[in-house]
Amino acid sequence: MSRRRPLNRRTFLQGAGVSLALPMLEAMCPYSNAFASGLAGPAKRMVIFTNAFGMYPPDFFPQETGSGYKMPQLLKPLERHRKQMTVFSNLDHGLNLGHSGSTTLLNGIERQNASHFPNGNISADQMAAEWLKATTRFPSLQTNVRGKNNLSWTRHGVNLNAIDAKHLYDKLFLDLSQKGKREQAQRYREEASILDVILDQAMSVHRKLGKNDQKKLEEYLTSVRGLEKQFSQEKQWLDEEKPKTTLGVPPTNMVNATDEYEIHLDLLALALQTDSTRIITTGLGMVNNDHGLPLSYHAYSHHGERRELVAGLVAIEKFQMEQIARFLDKLKSTDDMINGGNLLDHTMVLFGCGMSTGHHSNKNLPMFLVGGGFKHGTHQSSPAEKSQRVPACNLLLSMLQNFGLQVDQFGTSTATLTGLETI
Repeated sequence: MSRRRPLNRRTFLQGAGVSLALPMLEAMCPYSNAFASGLAGPAKRMVIFTNAFGMYPPDFFPQETGSGYKMPQLLKPLERHRKQMTVFSNLDHGLNLGHSGSTTLLNGIERQNASHFPNGNISADQMAAEWLKATTRFPSLQTNVRGKNNLSWTRHGVNLNAIDAKHLYDKLFLDLSQKGKREQAQRYREEASILDVILDQAMSVHRKLGKNDQKKLEEYLTSVRGLEKQFSQEKQWLDEEKPKTTLGVPPTNMVNATDEYEIHLDLLALALQTDSTRIITTGLGMVNNDHGLPLSYHAYSHHGERRELVAGLVAIEKFQMEQIARFLDKLKSTDDMINGGNLLDHTMVLFGCGMSTGHHSNKNLPMFLVGGGFKHGTHQSSPAEKSQRVPACNLLLSMLQNFGLQVDQFGTSTATLTGLETI
């Protein structure tokens, strides 16, 4: 089947001096549904939510396994999605890092040990982004809502920075002027020239070095080549107009947590709907006085089982779950213009934390997965014994294979996750 010319996303209905922007239509997609599903396979998406301090275990993990489990308090906001949701118990990375473990959720590897693994400490989202290349304008997006997001690691050990709602809006919908495009194109040319010089000089130096120094230089050159690839991908989209939205520009420094969460997560849904990206990681947090709570999120996470602090922590975490449930509602009610069905059908939404509780534990990470074409509806509990531990990377490997990657190992995985099957 041949590729058809898409209708421009900036096509307007005009008449009587009025212009109205069209919504996202099938004719605006570069491929027909038949082409996408018949030749390229379904267009998969991956969204990961995290927070810095895990979840309060008694109110997160179900007591029962299988399909008949009772939703604990923190999962109740997700009850309406339970048929498309799997909850996991006793998955972790076998690490003991305290707060530092929060950065390992999507790779399971400490940075200093990266050289012992074939793919270094690249995170699952960036592994998928490498595979997608320039399929979308943004191979991946890293964002945060009133918190931190340090989940995404490149193959070269770089921790990618996250952006807030205002910068996300600009990234998705704000086009450069013609002058800005010319200046950006010039920067790409200049940066490419600099990289050419660096590579030529480096190869000359390489021959004069000992083996250890040669290895270090080769790692550096790999990073330089990664920048070359990034510039090349970005250049492809420089003259492509961005989609339009009726959503207003988000204000900076929003005081109300609910407003900021809703605006931010609506932007994430729009990023998927417009196919601006297919991979997103987002950190969820809070600031003092959110939800009428005077202390910091960190203070509530160190509750010591004191009733008032536990209540504050659960209020924060329940709010986060309510916002994720609302985001899932949005995906489920939005048509998937590439694959057919709705966006949630082909979007894997993972919630997880690299640190399971505020007590600095990295064992039994709180995790659940929604959508994306898996058979869901259960609580899966892996063995709790250390000798039978199931690596959380088994889940990440299953997600990468579902995304389309032909890989049989990721991070510390031993296999795909047993019981998590695709439809």
